[in-house]
Amino acid sequence: MTHSPTAPVPGAAGPTFDIGGDMPVGRIGYGTMRLTDHPGILPSEAVIWEPPRDRAGAVAVLRRAVELGVGLVDTADSYGLGAVEEVVAEALHPYPEGVVVATKAGLARPGPGQWVPLGRPAYLRQQAELSLRRLRTDRIDLFQLHRVDADVPLADQVGTLKELQDEGKVRHIGLSEVDVVQLRAAREIATIASVQNLYNLAMRQHEAVVDYTAAEGIAFVPYFPMAVGTLAAPGGPVAEVAAELGATPAQTALAWLLRRAPNVLPIPGTTSLDHLAENAAARDLALSDEQFTRLSALGG
Repeated sequence: MTHSPTAPVPGAAGPTFDIGGDMPVGRIGYGTMRLTDHPGILPSEAVIWEPPRDRAGAVAVLRRAVELGVGLVDTADSYGLGAVEEVVAEALHPYPEGVVVATKAGLARPGPGQWVPLGRPAYLRQQAELSLRRLRTDRIDLFQLHRVDADVPLADQVGTLKELQDEGKVRHIGLSEVDVVQLRAAREIATIASVQNLYNLAMRQHEAVVDYTAAEGIAFVPYFPMAVGTLAAPGGPVAEVAAELGATPAQTALAWLLRRAPNVLPIPGTTSLDHLAENAAARDLALSDEQFTRLSALGG
């Protein structure tokens, strides 16, 4: 169900959110998936298969993100077959205080363009150990199940993450691309600190998850947060609000997410230092009630 634009705003909240109750981060993070893409490839064509071709540039972007106050850095074992985790460690280890590194496991990559849910306990445990090694840490801040594997009982998948947490190898547990029913079931097995789903101003199929996580104090991490398509076209509704604010459409889309609920932590990704700074500056962009309502009415 789409969030009603006439309902009371859930709260713009402050500049930070405590993931799991004890990991405060700034509310705009950084997603590392695009670091594997090389110049000239379109996002729709990206296979997220090769290591960064401009490794020094990737390191520079990650370090600059932290300088700009980004606290949540999101990656996955499947991005460049683990290469992006290695770049994160190269750029940021030893990790500064206040920087939370989140990674994911549960999507196997048998070939370019292939993403296969794989939630067998032995596989998840193996990938956790590999991520620990690549990230150069003895505990993963936030370890997320990248996808629920329909062929493996949820109790086995989330239970493995809980075992890793009990062993001190994982601090907090997250899920990705789940609905409220799955989230409730997972919470019967372990404490869930975050949910990472596809969500933005144009794609609002997870409204119920946003509302549920906000009510329960669980971080909601929308990926592809600025993929708003024609809504941001010149003369379009997002561009119109952006012009009123003296901002860019991308910043306006991020500002809407921050206003949507106090637990929302967008993770825009980029390989551009300029775009990185632009995204980070959206933290200071305040939508009026009327602007928020007008943009909210656009969602399907």
